[in-house]
Amino acid sequence: MAGITVVGIGPGSLLDMTPRARAAIERAEVVAGYTTYIRLIEPLLAGKEVIGTGMMHEIDRCRMAVEAAASGKETVVVSSGDAGVYGMAGLVLELVLQREVAERPHFGGVIAGVSAVNAAASILGAPLMHDFAVISLSDLLTPWETICKRAEMAAAGDFVIALYNPKSKKRVQHIEEIRRIALKYRNPETPVGIVTAASRAEQAKTISTLADFTKETINMFSLVIIGNSQTYVKEGWMLTPRGYGRKESGL
Repeated sequence: MAGITVVGIGPGSLLDMTPRARAAIERAEVVAGYTTYIRLIEPLLAGKEVIGTGMMHEIDRCRMAVEAAASGKETVVVSSGDAGVYGMAGLVLELVLQREVAERPHFGGVIAGVSAVNAAASILGAPLMHDFAVISLSDLLTPWETICKRAEMAAAGDFVIALYNPKSKKRVQHIEEIRRIALKYRNPETPVGIVTAASRAEQAKTISTLADFTKETINMFSLVIIGNSQTYVKEGWMLTPRGYGRKESGL
């Protein structure tokens, strides 16, 4: 039965795509996604119908994909990273469930991918070895006051904090406000890692401090990880200790 599946393609490189995700794309007749992500999987798209739209057209894109699946075409909607983490999984499922049962395409589920936070952490070292919080700084769908409250609670709770959508051409001060919030609870020398375009050709990595990290290049393709009170940097690697064998080994 033809249907619609939501696929996380990973952070960028085809090498970071799961075999299950690749198989779903290869058997699809229609592939829908943000044009930037479509370009990342272009080698897999020969002979397929492609629904590609720009940023801010997510609803139109997903609605067209659902219509394609309802017409009998095997369809996938792709998101970078994991489609269930700030991706299209929720929107596609909402659109499918809004239709009358008799008119719904089969929902093939969500195929997990390597999320940006996982990819960035692996490039930095091991900063997520203890409890962490993930927060998007985009206030297009979430009030800024709510985002600040979440950041405040995460900082007060000594969570490692991973920031998606940290800075854009229009949103230049949001990241500064998060820095000010974190400095209320963290040492200015707390390590902060910045990874831009993880696993893509233009990948860049920087390790800075809470006091100074906003001086570095940060954009919408960056992911920022603010360490907790135990995070440290050694020989270029960022590490948050889990505490294994601390008493026995003296770590």
